[in-house]
Amino acid sequence: MENFPIINLEGLNGEGRKATMEKIKDACENWGFFELVSHGIPTEFLDTVERLTKEHYRQCLEQRFKELVASKGLEAVKTEVNDMDWESTFYLRHLPKSNISEVPDLEDQYRNVMKEFALKLEKLAEQLLDLLCENLGLEQGYLKKAFYGTNGPTFGTKVSNYPPCPNPELIKGLRAHTDAGGLILLFQDDKVSGLQLLKDGQWIDVPPMRHSIVINLGDQLEVITNGKYKSVEHRVIAQTDGTRMSIASFYNPGSDAVIYPAPTLVEKEAEEKNQVYPKFVFEDYMKLYAGLKFQPKEPRFEAMKAVETNISLGPIATA
Repeated sequence: MENFPIINLEGLNGEGRKATMEKIKDACENWGFFELVSHGIPTEFLDTVERLTKEHYRQCLEQRFKELVASKGLEAVKTEVNDMDWESTFYLRHLPKSNISEVPDLEDQYRNVMKEFALKLEKLAEQLLDLLCENLGLEQGYLKKAFYGTNGPTFGTKVSNYPPCPNPELIKGLRAHTDAGGLILLFQDDKVSGLQLLKDGQWIDVPPMRHSIVINLGDQLEVITNGKYKSVEHRVIAQTDGTRMSIASFYNPGSDAVIYPAPTLVEKEAEEKNQVYPKFVFEDYMKLYAGLKFQPKEPRFEAMKAVETNISLGPIATA
């Protein structure tokens, strides 16, 4: 099995640019995942994010999770659990309007650090979208415009902790799924592993690396590229030792953005065989996804195709 793609973004500067772009292209076409190092977010800042996230879990969430486990009898399960995950989570919304000031139990320093982290990740996401445009032969800014809608993209963070689990063979940290949105940027624990992706029928570990940002592609990029890039099924395996931190930020289309394959990426042959992905409003896809997250993505695409209407394509139709 070939090695999981690790990409040094510093390689974009100077003579290594072509090789780095090729690595990104290969990762998008064949993995749907890659790990970034030297991505421009200072390591000291990431250490602060990690320290405050772990402190917040210990002070505010750990006991609540233990009480939840006890109330549902999860430590004593004897058969596989398919309707819940072994994770403690909370959510932060950044765009179009932040809710960080309203989220309870966050200390001011943590609040401010997560605001700053969101700004750094937003900048990195937009840089990556333009690199994808370059590799796809789309004009610069195409993907950002495709995500824009009326009020700009939707951007939020899921902060998760996966505590030690006595029965990891019976309950997943997070059940297998593809991500519904656009581009996902993950800052994960570098000591406790658990994230896996499905490649060629095999589950492969995403290696925990200090100060890296893991990138994966969501369903919307599969649609816009008409399947050239694909979202990939992934899961979290609960561990018997150690609590795994996971901070996943989702750079998604605006709720009213119209998503459809970029015309230049729809090959004539695909059109003739009716192998063109559907056109839909992102919010409609999310409503469908809410009930089908842990099921295969293909029926979701087919369902959107079945209700496809003559949606106005908006300003990027001629881009």
